[in-house]
Amino acid sequence: MRELVYDAHGQMRDHAPDSISPHAQDELAQAIDRSQQHLLGLRKPGGYWLGELMVDSTLVADTIAYHHWNGEVDPEWQRKGVNHLFSLQLPDGGWNIYYGGPSEVNATIKAYLALKLAGVPVTDPRLLRAREMALRLGGVPRMNTFSKLYLALLGLFPWNYVPTIPCEVILLGKWFHVNFYEMSSWTRSMLVPLAIINHFKPTRPLTPAVTLEELYPEGYHERDLALPPDPQGLTWRNFFLWLDRLHKFVENYRLRPFRRWSLRKAEKWMLERLEGSDGLAAIFPAMLNSLIALKALGYPDDHPEILRAERELKKLEHETRDSVRIEPCLSPVWDTAIVLICLRESGLAEDHPAMVEACEWMLAKEIRFRGDWQYKNPAAVEPSGWAFEFENKWNPDVDDTAMVLLALRLIPTTTPKLRDAALKRGLDWMMTFQCKDGGWGAFDKDCTKNILEKVPFADHNAMLDPECADITARILEVLGYENWPVDHPQIQKAIEYIRANQEADGSWYGRWGVNYVYGTWQVLRGLRALKLNMNQPWLLRARDWLESVQHADGGWGERCNTYEDPVFKGRGPSTASQTAWAVMGLCAFDDPNRASIKRGIEYLIRTQNRDGSWTEHETTGTGFPKVFYLKYDMYRNAWPLLAFATYKKLLER
Repeated sequence: MRELVYDAHGQMRDHAPDSISPHAQDELAQAIDRSQQHLLGLRKPGGYWLGELMVDSTLVADTIAYHHWNGEVDPEWQRKGVNHLFSLQLPDGGWNIYYGGPSEVNATIKAYLALKLAGVPVTDPRLLRAREMALRLGGVPRMNTFSKLYLALLGLFPWNYVPTIPCEVILLGKWFHVNFYEMSSWTRSMLVPLAIINHFKPTRPLTPAVTLEELYPEGYHERDLALPPDPQGLTWRNFFLWLDRLHKFVENYRLRPFRRWSLRKAEKWMLERLEGSDGLAAIFPAMLNSLIALKALGYPDDHPEILRAERELKKLEHETRDSVRIEPCLSPVWDTAIVLICLRESGLAEDHPAMVEACEWMLAKEIRFRGDWQYKNPAAVEPSGWAFEFENKWNPDVDDTAMVLLALRLIPTTTPKLRDAALKRGLDWMMTFQCKDGGWGAFDKDCTKNILEKVPFADHNAMLDPECADITARILEVLGYENWPVDHPQIQKAIEYIRANQEADGSWYGRWGVNYVYGTWQVLRGLRALKLNMNQPWLLRARDWLESVQHADGGWGERCNTYEDPVFKGRGPSTASQTAWAVMGLCAFDDPNRASIKRGIEYLIRTQNRDGSWTEHETTGTGFPKVFYLKYDMYRNAWPLLAFATYKKLLER
């Protein structure tokens, strides 16, 4: 079959692709079938898919510390937690925040404290190595604000040096330039309970006493406790540090005329958002913070809200005979949408019972509620959207909605009219979130006031929800498949945003996946869906960059250290998920005979396990760059199937 493609000058020409051998075609077909059967076998009883989100040691360490603060320690559970922490300790004594990464100060000190609380002797060689590494990393003074606040709860850090999170921040409306809703949705959910905690300061000293004074490199001195000022003098950071001192003066002398009102409003805000959610914002930090805040407010242990918060946190645990690990949240909507796309694109029939059941399950998860997004996006649009988790009605997000729409359009279900109506609602809703510069963020619109990154408690690197190339390109992919014209004003503005954010070497930064391989793949796939001329020089630079970082084994790999320093772009052990992304990015150029694509496909076939799965240890998902990363266990088994499907369709064309 002949096809029309563009040459390097943008002119159409005939092209007769060379055929691959029957043996290679047979290998590809077998690999697709194995992958399909494996994914079908992973389906949950309710008809959806749910892979584990694997993270660093901090969640278990925080939970051990919480149990000691709460005064209710289950020795058997703690034993399992200790085993989990030791299983993740690095040879140098520390703990990292992504697979293969270096020791990190917050993770190391949290694990050290948890082990010490659990009764591990400080003379244990493993704790001695941890202590040495913690000191080498700068010790307690180098920990971030939220980590220090948890220490303060146990009497291990003075509240006077924890940046104040005033309850009054919730009173700041749109009339104030830097208001509550200018913060990202996840930050709001973490800060409201923390502001309540900050008011009550419910320190519960440990019995027997435990200290961390040995983790101060130059001994315990107050001069090391305060946040260092900006040496440049007149800066926003220094202004906010001064404001923090003013807050503390106000706190100490109880000059707080609005405190009672703001405290009530913060409590009400938190209780409202516990409704219709799997815990506050359905994410571990906010959930744990809310539980502590409820107890600080005086809620008894048998209060329904306390019991529910504990129950939702327990759902995140994976407990075995000798270990326990904790997920930061659950990802059924995201995983189900991705798997449905992979199965359908790879040839599974649209009326296959598993496809229909999962799609109808997903339709039932549409959020027909005007949540917190309305404050930044007051558009007169019918509420819609999908969240990441089972229940999180206050926080549907744009990226999940785009992925769900990509799945819904492929499967009519038993009620096509209902499917079509949801598809239209979701698309209309999603399009109202385009930001001023043409891109899309995750949860809110134009949540980009950089001044917020200067406040003292902003060191978790997540105060904002900026637009990013990967989400923007995924939305363009949806619009391309829905046949929106390329000259549509919103599409033109989005393409301008993408071009403006291309790196000099042709790649794109990946906000929600690691990293430049992820961003570059999604941009190329999104633009190809729009039927753009992919032989434009700026796009060929992206293709050439992807090929330049292909490994000798035919695969691609990249680690989270690229968020710290882009010099590491495309460097890291080959993985199934990242190889799949790169292959799909290269397939956007409509040439199935490029050696790079063939080598990538061969890598995926060669590394597939007999049961249709792939083995992958690397961390390829991003929570907050430089702070928190995720290993989506479903990625290793889903994305390669979509790469196979994309390549197979390219051959057929």
